[in-house]
Amino acid sequence: MVGELACSRRAFIAGLAGQAVAVSNLDTTISLARTRGGIELAPPEDFSFVGLQKTAERLAASPYVSANLPASDILSKIDFDAYQSIRFRSAHTLFLDSSTQYPIQLFHLGKLAKRPVRISLIGGDGRAREILYSSDLFDVPPDHPALKLPPDIGFAGFRVMDMDLKRDWFSAIGASYFRSSGPFDQYGLSARAIAIDTAIQRPEEFPAFVHFWLMAPDVAPRPLVIYALLEGPSLTGAIRISMTREGDRDRREVINDVEARFYARKDIERVGVAPLSSMYWYGEAPHQQPSDWRPEIHDSDGLTVWTGNGERLWRPLLNPPRVMTNSFVDKDVKGFGLEQRDRSFAHYLDDGAFYDRRPSVWIEPLQSWGDGAVQLIEMPTGEETWDNIVTYWAPKESWKRGDRKSFSYRITWLDAVPYPQHLARVIGTWSGFGGPPGLSYKERDPTTHKFVIDFESSRFAGLTRDDVKLVVNASRGQVSGISSYPVVSQNHRWRGLFDLTADGKEPVDLRGYLRKKDTALSETWIYQHFPDAYF
Repeated sequence: MVGELACSRRAFIAGLAGQAVAVSNLDTTISLARTRGGIELAPPEDFSFVGLQKTAERLAASPYVSANLPASDILSKIDFDAYQSIRFRSAHTLFLDSSTQYPIQLFHLGKLAKRPVRISLIGGDGRAREILYSSDLFDVPPDHPALKLPPDIGFAGFRVMDMDLKRDWFSAIGASYFRSSGPFDQYGLSARAIAIDTAIQRPEEFPAFVHFWLMAPDVAPRPLVIYALLEGPSLTGAIRISMTREGDRDRREVINDVEARFYARKDIERVGVAPLSSMYWYGEAPHQQPSDWRPEIHDSDGLTVWTGNGERLWRPLLNPPRVMTNSFVDKDVKGFGLEQRDRSFAHYLDDGAFYDRRPSVWIEPLQSWGDGAVQLIEMPTGEETWDNIVTYWAPKESWKRGDRKSFSYRITWLDAVPYPQHLARVIGTWSGFGGPPGLSYKERDPTTHKFVIDFESSRFAGLTRDDVKLVVNASRGQVSGISSYPVVSQNHRWRGLFDLTADGKEPVDLRGYLRKKDTALSETWIYQHFPDAYF
């Protein structure tokens, strides 16, 4: 499965409450500082992003040394339930600026997060001081395995809290994963610094953040700046993330501006830039109905792409019968991301996981990325615990030992990706037995399947059946019965449908859109059909 922490994606989102201590005015005249809240800081060291890049480049010139996992046997005993019983003491919360805009709390190590990461604070003098681990920073129940850990075991990561300390809205823990709860305060999919050899014939590599530096803003509402050193067998990296939170309190988007510098230790077969990991078990698209009572279960329901030539693509996600990799070849892609378009609670009925509130994520290059492809990897799953969806930008040029690569892009955690008003969006895809309605089971052709696609746009108002046409193409098989019409009592909704008769069991790639004469009215719907896989 993708992600060493995939099975713990929802394990670290509970908020903590209490008092906190500010550490924005770090004393630059002492070598070891103890704050009022018991946070202990190491001696100051010089820091700059240029220096961090030089460190990453120097490390890449040396062989990779596997990480030391101290007390691994003890950490293995801190499973999900045991981990949940450990609480960071809110009295030790770190405020990185005088406005209390960015309260920081730290994560403890455990079975699913064994690798320590160093965490430092950058003061007003530009120098960095590492936060030293102390068991006093955490509430740990009696007889808990964590009580047997070494006194310098270290931290697993950090999270940024709301100002009332009741919930967190950004977290970084495990490998190079980070994520935000987005506009609806509900965690879902994750981002990573880089993806290496995903879904090829050898184990995927997971480079890890080994050191974070957090920089306090001088004056609110300046962004929180996170620096990170990345280490892995195939490469190293220096990452800068400038983070802001915008919008109303009830719907705030989180924006991460990322500058990434990578240094290749060896030749790399498959590189994924700006990767996203998500979960799709089942939804409205055809599937084998599991025993679960909920109608749909997914963190994201589609991949959206804005191509270099301006075309908008929508690819509904699937839980395929086998691992599938689809590439959308492009040049200078304008953006891509994973969306949770379906926001209806009634379509999930889950008042605990709240899948209707999961954030969408949009990746927007801030420079030309040249030739490459947006790759979508879908893996079969029979549960909601694992991330089985990955997407990223795959550069056309392979990376060779000694290469230096730079990427700048924006990650926005939001409700829905902004779309031009002149294009309709796909809001639903369904499939079932093909042919005219009313056929008996024995009369149905098992090789024919019907597809129904609903589009939504205010531009449909006043249009007739004669105005709008559905255009469909298939990579194999025969398409028939194409039609489109306005949905009854839905002024802004248009339906397209067609039958596909397969000519074998190999996957069929489908592509469709609505048009009026020579003008496209909608984004392009793309789908992959597996004949006989779901019926």
